[in-house]
Amino acid sequence: MTLRDSYLPYGKQWIEEDDIEAVLQVLKSDFLTTGPTVACFEQKVAKYVGAKYAVAFSNGTAALHGACFAAGIGEGDEVITTPITFAASANCVRYVGGTVVFADIKEDTYNIDPLEIEKKITPNTKAIIPVHFTGQPVQLDEIHTIAKRHNLIVIEDAAHALGAEYKGQKIGALSDMTMFSFHPVKHITTGEGGIITTNSKKYYEKLLQFRGHGITRNPKALTENHGPWYYDMELLGYNYRMTDLQAALGCSQIKKIDGFVKRRKEIVVAYNDALCDFLEVQTPYQYLETDSSWHLYVLKLQLDKLTVSRKEVFEELHKLNIGVNVHYIPVHTLSYYQELGYKKGSLPKAEQLYEEIISLPLYPLMQDQDIQDVIEAVKLVIKRGRK
Repeated sequence: MTLRDSYLPYGKQWIEEDDIEAVLQVLKSDFLTTGPTVACFEQKVAKYVGAKYAVAFSNGTAALHGACFAAGIGEGDEVITTPITFAASANCVRYVGGTVVFADIKEDTYNIDPLEIEKKITPNTKAIIPVHFTGQPVQLDEIHTIAKRHNLIVIEDAAHALGAEYKGQKIGALSDMTMFSFHPVKHITTGEGGIITTNSKKYYEKLLQFRGHGITRNPKALTENHGPWYYDMELLGYNYRMTDLQAALGCSQIKKIDGFVKRRKEIVVAYNDALCDFLEVQTPYQYLETDSSWHLYVLKLQLDKLTVSRKEVFEELHKLNIGVNVHYIPVHTLSYYQELGYKKGSLPKAEQLYEEIISLPLYPLMQDQDIQDVIEAVKLVIKRGRK
Protein backbone atom coordinates (compact mmCIF):
# COMPACT_ATOMS: atom_id res chain seq x y z
CA MET A 1 0.00 0.00 0.00
CA THR A 2 1.16 3.54 -0.71
CA LEU A 3 -0.49 6.82 0.14
CA ARG A 4 1.31 8.80 -2.54
CA ASP A 5 2.33 8.40 -6.15
CA SER A 6 5.51 10.42 -5.58
CA TYR A 7 8.21 10.40 -2.93
CA LEU A 8 8.12 13.21 -0.35
CA PRO A 9 11.65 14.13 0.80
CA TYR A 10 12.42 15.22 4.36
CA GLY A 11 13.71 18.59 3.11
CA LYS A 12 13.86 20.58 -0.11
CA GLN A 13 14.71 24.05 -1.38
CA TRP A 14 12.11 26.46 -2.76
CA ILE A 15 13.43 28.24 -5.84
CA GLU A 16 11.19 30.70 -7.68
CA GLU A 17 11.56 32.77 -10.84
CA ASP A 18 12.94 35.80 -8.99
CA ASP A 19 15.68 33.61 -7.51
CA ILE A 20 16.60 32.35 -10.97
CA GLU A 21 16.57 35.88 -12.37
CA ALA A 22 18.92 37.07 -9.62
CA VAL A 23 21.45 34.40 -10.59
CA LEU A 24 21.04 35.16 -14.30
CA GLN A 25 21.85 38.81 -13.65
CA VAL A 26 25.18 37.79 -12.12
CA LEU A 27 25.88 35.45 -15.04
CA LYS A 28 25.54 38.47 -17.31
CA SER A 29 27.80 40.62 -15.11
CA ASP A 30 31.57 40.96 -14.84
CA PHE A 31 31.80 39.00 -11.58
CA LEU A 32 31.14 35.28 -11.22
CA THR A 33 33.38 34.42 -8.27
CA THR A 34 33.79 36.63 -5.19
CA GLY A 35 32.63 40.15 -6.02
CA PRO A 36 30.13 42.81 -4.98
CA THR A 37 27.21 40.41 -4.62
CA VAL A 38 29.00 38.47 -1.89
CA ALA A 39 29.50 41.69 0.06
CA CYS A 40 25.82 42.55 -0.47
CA PHE A 41 24.73 39.16 0.85
CA GLU A 42 26.98 39.49 3.88
CA GLN A 43 25.44 42.85 4.69
CA LYS A 44 21.90 41.49 4.36
CA VAL A 45 22.59 38.54 6.67
CA ALA A 46 24.35 40.73 9.24
CA LYS A 47 21.45 43.18 9.22
CA TYR A 48 18.86 40.40 9.55
CA VAL A 49 20.47 38.85 12.63
CA GLY A 50 21.63 42.16 14.13
CA ALA A 51 25.38 41.54 13.90
CA LYS A 52 28.05 44.08 12.95
CA TYR A 53 29.90 41.79 10.54
CA ALA A 54 29.37 38.72 8.38
CA VAL A 55 31.86 36.70 6.34
CA ALA A 56 30.50 34.29 3.71
CA PHE A 57 32.17 30.95 2.98
CA SER A 58 31.84 28.22 0.37
CA ASN A 59 29.92 26.04 2.83
CA GLY A 60 29.00 25.81 6.48
CA THR A 61 31.82 23.45 7.36
CA ALA A 62 34.38 25.86 5.90
CA ALA A 63 32.77 28.62 7.94
CA LEU A 64 33.17 26.60 11.15
CA HIS A 65 36.79 25.89 10.22
CA GLY A 66 37.32 29.62 9.82
CA ALA A 67 35.70 30.33 13.18
CA CYS A 68 37.97 27.85 14.94
CA PHE A 69 40.98 29.46 13.29
CA ALA A 70 39.84 32.97 14.21
CA ALA A 71 39.32 31.82 17.80
CA GLY A 72 42.95 30.69 17.95
CA ILE A 73 42.14 27.05 18.62
CA GLY A 74 45.11 24.76 18.06
CA GLU A 75 47.13 21.82 19.33
CA GLY A 76 46.43 21.10 22.99
CA ASP A 77 43.16 23.07 23.06
CA GLU A 78 39.90 21.36 23.96
CA VAL A 79 36.53 22.40 22.55
CA ILE A 80 33.23 21.18 24.00
CA THR A 81 30.32 20.37 21.71
CA THR A 82 27.34 18.04 21.43
CA PRO A 83 27.30 14.53 19.95
CA ILE A 84 23.81 15.08 18.48
CA THR A 85 24.85 17.05 15.43
CA PHE A 86 26.35 16.63 11.99
CA ALA A 87 30.02 15.64 12.04
CA ALA A 88 31.16 19.11 10.91
CA SER A 89 30.49 20.58 14.37
CA ALA A 90 33.31 18.42 15.71
CA ASN A 91 35.46 18.04 12.59
CA CYS A 92 36.14 21.79 12.48
CA VAL A 93 38.02 21.44 15.77
CA ARG A 94 40.13 18.62 14.37
CA TYR A 95 41.01 20.67 11.29
CA VAL A 96 42.94 23.14 13.46
CA GLY A 97 44.52 20.45 15.64
CA GLY A 98 42.21 20.78 18.62
CA THR A 99 40.64 18.05 20.75
CA VAL A 100 36.90 17.51 20.68
CA VAL A 101 35.17 16.96 24.02
CA PHE A 102 31.57 15.81 23.83
CA ALA A 103 29.01 16.77 26.49
CA ASP A 104 25.71 14.93 26.83
CA ILE A 105 22.32 16.39 25.98
CA LYS A 106 19.16 17.47 27.76
CA GLU A 107 16.39 14.91 27.59
CA ASP A 108 13.66 17.42 26.72
CA THR A 109 15.14 19.60 23.95
CA TYR A 110 17.96 17.27 22.82
CA ASN A 111 20.31 20.26 22.94
CA ILE A 112 23.64 20.23 24.77
CA ASP A 113 23.18 20.36 28.54
CA PRO A 114 24.97 23.31 30.24
CA LEU A 115 25.44 21.18 33.38
CA GLU A 116 27.29 18.59 31.30
CA ILE A 117 29.43 21.32 29.72
CA GLU A 118 30.53 22.45 33.17
CA LYS A 119 31.60 18.90 34.04
CA LYS A 120 33.85 18.65 30.98
CA ILE A 121 35.86 21.85 31.47
CA THR A 122 39.58 21.47 32.11
CA PRO A 123 42.52 23.91 32.10
CA ASN A 124 42.87 23.07 28.38
CA THR A 125 39.33 24.07 27.43
CA LYS A 126 39.39 26.91 24.90
CA ALA A 127 35.87 27.14 23.47
CA ILE A 128 32.31 25.82 23.39
CA ILE A 129 30.45 25.04 20.17
CA PRO A 130 26.77 24.73 21.13
CA VAL A 131 24.45 23.52 18.36
CA HIS A 132 20.89 24.79 18.03
CA PHE A 133 19.57 21.34 17.18
CA THR A 134 16.45 21.37 14.93
CA GLY A 135 16.42 25.19 15.13
CA GLN A 136 15.65 25.45 18.85
CA PRO A 137 18.16 27.72 20.58
CA VAL A 138 20.29 26.29 23.36
CA GLN A 139 20.26 27.81 26.84
CA LEU A 140 22.57 30.65 25.91
CA ASP A 141 22.45 32.51 29.23
CA GLU A 142 23.74 29.47 31.10
CA ILE A 143 26.38 28.76 28.45
CA HIS A 144 27.56 32.37 28.39
CA THR A 145 27.83 32.37 32.18
CA ILE A 146 30.02 29.26 32.04
CA ALA A 147 32.10 30.75 29.23
CA LYS A 148 32.66 34.01 31.10
CA ARG A 149 33.62 32.21 34.31
CA HIS A 150 36.24 30.11 32.50
CA ASN A 151 37.28 32.68 29.86
CA LEU A 152 36.02 30.58 26.96
CA ILE A 153 35.02 31.50 23.41
CA VAL A 154 31.50 30.60 22.26
CA ILE A 155 30.96 29.69 18.60
CA GLU A 156 27.31 28.93 17.92
CA ASP A 157 26.57 26.30 15.29
CA ALA A 158 23.32 27.76 14.03
CA ALA A 159 23.14 25.73 10.82
CA HIS A 160 19.55 24.90 11.82
CA ALA A 161 18.62 28.24 13.35
CA LEU A 162 18.41 31.12 10.86
CA GLY A 163 15.35 33.05 11.99
CA ALA A 164 15.28 31.54 15.47
CA GLU A 165 15.13 33.77 18.55
CA TYR A 166 16.39 33.53 22.10
CA LYS A 167 14.53 35.72 24.59
CA GLY A 168 13.32 37.98 21.79
CA GLN A 169 16.69 38.38 20.06
CA LYS A 170 17.63 36.82 16.77
CA ILE A 171 20.28 34.10 16.87
CA GLY A 172 23.41 35.47 15.19
CA ALA A 173 24.68 38.31 17.33
CA LEU A 174 24.65 36.87 20.85
CA SER A 175 27.99 35.03 21.05
CA ASP A 176 31.56 35.55 19.85
CA MET A 177 30.76 33.99 16.47
CA THR A 178 27.77 32.26 14.89
CA MET A 179 27.66 29.99 11.85
CA PHE A 180 24.71 29.61 9.47
CA SER A 181 24.45 27.08 6.65
CA PHE A 182 22.76 27.58 3.28
CA HIS A 183 22.59 23.96 2.11
CA PRO A 184 19.40 23.32 0.07
CA VAL A 185 17.53 21.73 3.02
CA LYS A 186 18.16 24.76 5.26
CA HIS A 187 15.94 27.82 5.70
CA ILE A 188 17.39 29.63 2.69
CA THR A 189 19.86 28.30 0.17
CA THR A 190 22.83 29.42 -1.86
CA GLY A 191 23.29 25.89 -3.27
CA GLU A 192 26.21 25.31 -0.95
CA GLY A 193 27.33 28.06 1.38
CA GLY A 194 27.83 29.22 4.92
CA ILE A 195 28.50 32.39 6.86
CA ILE A 196 29.95 33.56 10.16
CA THR A 197 28.37 36.52 11.91
CA THR A 198 30.19 38.38 14.68
CA ASN A 199 30.39 41.70 16.50
CA SER A 200 34.17 41.46 16.75
CA LYS A 201 36.28 43.37 14.24
CA LYS A 202 39.26 41.21 15.20
CA TYR A 203 37.45 37.98 14.32
CA TYR A 204 35.98 39.58 11.19
CA GLU A 205 39.39 40.47 9.82
CA LYS A 206 40.84 37.04 10.63
CA LEU A 207 37.92 35.32 8.93
CA LEU A 208 38.31 37.40 5.77
CA GLN A 209 41.99 36.56 5.50
CA PHE A 210 41.52 32.87 6.34
CA ARG A 211 38.99 32.29 3.54
CA GLY A 212 41.26 33.97 0.98
CA HIS A 213 44.52 31.97 1.15
CA GLY A 214 45.85 34.03 4.08
CA ILE A 215 46.66 36.84 1.65
CA THR A 216 46.59 40.54 2.47
CA ARG A 217 46.79 43.61 0.26
CA ASN A 218 46.53 46.04 3.16
CA PRO A 219 49.44 48.51 2.71
CA LYS A 220 49.74 48.86 6.51
CA ALA A 221 50.32 45.12 6.87
CA LEU A 222 52.93 44.77 4.13
CA THR A 223 56.60 44.57 5.16
CA GLU A 224 57.58 45.59 1.63
CA ASN A 225 55.65 46.92 -1.33
CA HIS A 226 56.71 46.43 -4.94
CA GLY A 227 53.76 48.35 -6.40
CA PRO A 228 49.96 48.45 -6.71
CA TRP A 229 49.87 44.76 -7.65
CA TYR A 230 51.73 43.58 -4.59
CA TYR A 231 50.31 41.30 -1.90
CA ASP A 232 51.71 39.16 0.88
CA MET A 233 50.64 35.85 2.39
CA GLU A 234 50.78 36.13 6.17
CA LEU A 235 49.29 32.77 7.12
CA LEU A 236 48.23 29.46 5.62
CA GLY A 237 44.69 30.23 4.59
CA TYR A 238 42.24 28.38 2.36
CA ASN A 239 40.24 29.09 -0.77
CA TYR A 240 36.90 29.05 1.01
CA ARG A 241 35.29 31.93 -0.85
CA MET A 242 31.62 32.09 -1.78
CA THR A 243 30.86 33.02 -5.40
CA ASP A 244 28.69 35.88 -6.58
CA LEU A 245 26.45 33.26 -8.21
CA GLN A 246 25.77 31.71 -4.81
CA ALA A 247 25.40 35.09 -3.14
CA ALA A 248 22.88 36.28 -5.74
CA LEU A 249 20.64 33.35 -4.86
CA GLY A 250 21.15 34.12 -1.18
CA CYS A 251 20.23 37.79 -1.62
CA SER A 252 17.00 36.77 -3.28
CA GLN A 253 16.21 34.03 -0.79
CA ILE A 254 16.81 36.05 2.38
CA LYS A 255 13.94 38.36 1.42
CA LYS A 256 11.68 35.35 1.99
CA ILE A 257 13.13 34.03 5.24
CA ASP A 258 10.31 35.21 7.50
CA GLY A 259 7.71 33.63 5.24
CA PHE A 260 9.69 30.40 5.08
CA VAL A 261 9.93 30.22 8.89
CA LYS A 262 6.23 31.04 9.24
CA ARG A 263 5.30 28.14 6.96
CA ARG A 264 7.58 25.78 8.87
CA LYS A 265 5.81 26.74 12.09
CA GLU A 266 2.41 26.08 10.50
CA ILE A 267 3.53 22.57 9.53
CA VAL A 268 4.82 21.95 13.06
CA VAL A 269 1.48 23.01 14.55
CA ALA A 270 -0.33 20.60 12.23
CA TYR A 271 2.00 17.74 13.21
CA ASN A 272 1.72 18.51 16.91
CA ASP A 273 -2.07 18.76 16.83
CA ALA A 274 -2.41 15.47 14.97
CA LEU A 275 0.14 13.43 16.93
CA CYS A 276 0.20 14.83 20.47
CA ASP A 277 -2.41 12.35 21.75
CA PHE A 278 -0.57 9.28 20.49
CA LEU A 279 1.12 7.64 23.46
CA GLU A 280 3.50 5.79 21.15
CA VAL A 281 5.28 8.99 20.09
CA GLN A 282 6.61 12.12 21.75
CA THR A 283 6.31 15.42 19.87
CA PRO A 284 9.08 18.04 20.16
CA TYR A 285 9.43 20.16 23.28
CA GLN A 286 10.20 23.88 23.18
CA TYR A 287 11.16 26.27 25.97
CA LEU A 288 8.96 29.35 26.30
CA GLU A 289 12.04 31.61 26.19
CA THR A 290 12.99 30.35 22.73
CA ASP A 291 11.39 30.63 19.32
CA SER A 292 12.57 27.79 17.11
CA SER A 293 12.98 28.28 13.38
CA TRP A 294 12.13 24.58 12.92
CA HIS A 295 14.71 23.20 10.56
CA LEU A 296 13.75 19.67 11.65
CA TYR A 297 10.74 18.02 13.20
CA VAL A 298 12.10 15.17 15.30
CA LEU A 299 9.56 12.62 16.49
CA LYS A 300 10.61 10.41 19.39
CA LEU A 301 9.23 6.87 19.37
CA GLN A 302 8.10 5.38 22.67
CA LEU A 303 9.49 1.95 21.80
CA ASP A 304 8.23 0.34 25.02
CA LYS A 305 4.70 0.92 23.68
CA LEU A 306 5.43 -0.52 20.23
CA THR A 307 5.98 -4.02 18.86
CA VAL A 308 8.09 -2.62 16.01
CA SER A 309 11.59 -1.15 15.99
CA ARG A 310 12.62 2.30 14.82
CA LYS A 311 14.09 0.67 11.71
CA GLU A 312 10.76 -0.97 10.90
CA VAL A 313 8.88 2.32 11.40
CA PHE A 314 11.41 4.04 9.15
CA GLU A 315 11.14 1.41 6.42
CA GLU A 316 7.33 1.31 6.51
CA LEU A 317 7.11 5.08 6.13
CA HIS A 318 9.47 4.95 3.16
CA LYS A 319 7.28 2.28 1.58
CA LEU A 320 4.46 4.82 1.87
CA ASN A 321 6.67 7.35 0.01
CA ILE A 322 7.25 9.43 3.14
CA GLY A 323 10.95 10.39 3.19
CA VAL A 324 11.69 10.36 6.90
CA ASN A 325 15.31 10.60 8.03
CA VAL A 326 17.34 10.26 11.25
CA HIS A 327 19.24 13.22 12.76
CA TYR A 328 21.84 12.33 13.93
CA ILE A 329 24.11 9.37 14.51
CA PRO A 330 26.04 10.50 17.63
CA VAL A 331 29.35 11.82 16.34
CA HIS A 332 31.49 10.07 18.95
CA THR A 333 30.23 6.67 17.71
CA LEU A 334 31.45 7.22 14.13
CA SER A 335 34.48 5.15 13.09
CA TYR A 336 36.91 8.07 12.89
CA TYR A 337 36.15 9.16 16.45
CA GLN A 338 36.13 5.59 17.72
CA GLU A 339 39.66 5.22 16.35
CA LEU A 340 40.63 8.35 18.30
CA GLY A 341 39.52 6.63 21.51
CA TYR A 342 36.00 7.94 22.08
CA LYS A 343 33.86 5.28 23.73
CA LYS A 344 30.34 4.10 23.06
CA GLY A 345 28.36 4.25 26.27
CA SER A 346 30.08 7.45 27.41
CA LEU A 347 27.13 9.71 26.49
CA PRO A 348 24.08 7.65 27.42
CA LYS A 349 21.36 10.25 26.83
CA ALA A 350 22.56 11.03 23.31
CA GLU A 351 23.02 7.36 22.47
CA GLN A 352 19.58 6.44 23.77
CA LEU A 353 17.96 9.30 21.87
CA TYR A 354 19.53 8.13 18.62
CA GLU A 355 17.78 4.77 18.95
CA GLU A 356 14.35 6.39 19.24
CA ILE A 357 14.08 9.29 16.78
CA ILE A 358 12.97 9.94 13.22
CA SER A 359 12.68 13.26 11.38
CA LEU A 360 9.45 13.93 9.50
CA PRO A 361 9.42 15.93 6.24
CA LEU A 362 9.46 19.66 6.95
CA TYR A 363 10.00 22.42 4.38
CA PRO A 364 8.00 25.47 3.21
CA LEU A 365 7.20 24.08 -0.23
CA MET A 366 5.11 21.30 1.31
CA GLN A 367 1.46 21.54 0.38
CA ASP A 368 -1.38 20.95 2.83
CA GLN A 369 -2.02 17.54 1.23
CA ASP A 370 1.64 16.63 1.76
CA ILE A 371 1.27 17.41 5.45
CA GLN A 372 -1.87 15.30 5.72
CA ASP A 373 -0.14 12.44 3.90
CA VAL A 374 2.68 12.48 6.45
CA ILE A 375 0.24 12.52 9.36
CA GLU A 376 -1.87 9.72 7.88
CA ALA A 377 1.22 7.61 7.21
CA VAL A 378 2.61 8.06 10.71
CA LYS A 379 -0.73 7.22 12.30
CA LEU A 380 -1.10 4.15 10.12
CA VAL A 381 2.35 2.79 10.92
CA ILE A 382 2.03 3.54 14.64
CA LYS A 383 -1.39 1.89 14.89
CA ARG A 384 -0.05 -1.19 13.16
CA GLY A 385 2.82 -1.36 15.63
CA ARG A 386 0.89 -0.85 18.86
CA LYS A 387 1.26 -3.35 21.68
